[in-house]
Amino acid sequence: MTAHGFTFFDTSIGRCGIAWSERGIVAVQLPESREADTRARLLKNHPEAAQSVPPPEIQRALDGIVSLMAGEESDLSIAVLDMGHVPPFHRKVYEAARAVPPGATLSYGEIAKQIGAASSARAVGQALGRNPFAIVVPCHRVLAADGRIGGFSANGGVATKLRMLSIEAARASGQGALFEGDGVFGFDPEVAVAHLRDADPVLAKLIDEIGPFRMRLRGARSIFVALAEAIVYQQLNGKAAASIFARVCSLFPVAQGLNAEQILRMSDAKLRAAGLSTNKLLSIRDLARKAVDGAIPTLAEAHRMDDEELIERLTQVRGIGRWTVEMLLISRLGRPDVWPVDDYGIRAGFAALHRKRKFPAPKDLIKPGVKWKPYRSVASWYLWRAADLAKSKT
Repeated sequence: MTAHGFTFFDTSIGRCGIAWSERGIVAVQLPESREADTRARLLKNHPEAAQSVPPPEIQRALDGIVSLMAGEESDLSIAVLDMGHVPPFHRKVYEAARAVPPGATLSYGEIAKQIGAASSARAVGQALGRNPFAIVVPCHRVLAADGRIGGFSANGGVATKLRMLSIEAARASGQGALFEGDGVFGFDPEVAVAHLRDADPVLAKLIDEIGPFRMRLRGARSIFVALAEAIVYQQLNGKAAASIFARVCSLFPVAQGLNAEQILRMSDAKLRAAGLSTNKLLSIRDLARKAVDGAIPTLAEAHRMDDEELIERLTQVRGIGRWTVEMLLISRLGRPDVWPVDDYGIRAGFAALHRKRKFPAPKDLIKPGVKWKPYRSVASWYLWRAADLAKSKT
């Protein structure tokens, strides 16, 4: 197995990587907690590869992955895989898994029967656990025999698997994207980047280094679910939080998903057993009560509210602060002019942009951000990339 090229790309589940050889795709790397970790994992497995522009057939596969994870129709069956390094049994498993369409699932045992190895369900699970072609070989569509989610070796574990299944289920059921308008910004990114270039020559140099604005809006079944996830993630590293959130979600049927009414009916003991601390349990229950009472807006209602109105409304929930709502506005609702000065990454990126060793205080960012209006959300994305670059160089 020799991959000679790789690149990274944004999807609704995070920033992924893809590596290729002359014969096709060698690997698809699902997102780690940080882009630097995604890069490190990909290069650990493919140290010989060089970052480069993907050839047309790889770009088509990449675009197909992005579309699929945005809840759009996409046919990845034509993507060419380089399976020269794949054992024969694994190859049979992967070919059977590729035949499972979006929105459908099979069990490990059913895959085993399809490939003529009915007693090898465990071996099927092990093969899928080593799947190097994530999403293109949709191992997330293969479940345990009783319909449980089963394991998932990617970062985020079962949480990532649940998110991918939810995206595809929404498409298959005719619901479309998990948020109506998911993946669509309320502004033209090209116009925003051009404005930032003209407004700030220093930022323009960073834009040249980073490249095009590639942020993808993240999906969720509702604003309630997005806020519940945000509560779980507070003050935890990504893997631990993803595991806990997955266990909470697994308490409810996949078809219905996490919802306020069922949270209120669920016992404290079950929620604590899933990993929720006392404070987070109280916060999620408060969120659920407010959702049932109509205090948490629907997506359609949120689109009619301005940023400050949403911040004021949602910060009434226990455990939800201004920063949490700002992240919702940027990464889920696609608002153009959010300026999260309390964010560590913004402060780190600003310091890197201006070659300062000391991070600025939040209050010291208010005035410099004025020149980036009305596209401070886009400027924020570039500052986050600047912070990642600075960290990767240390």
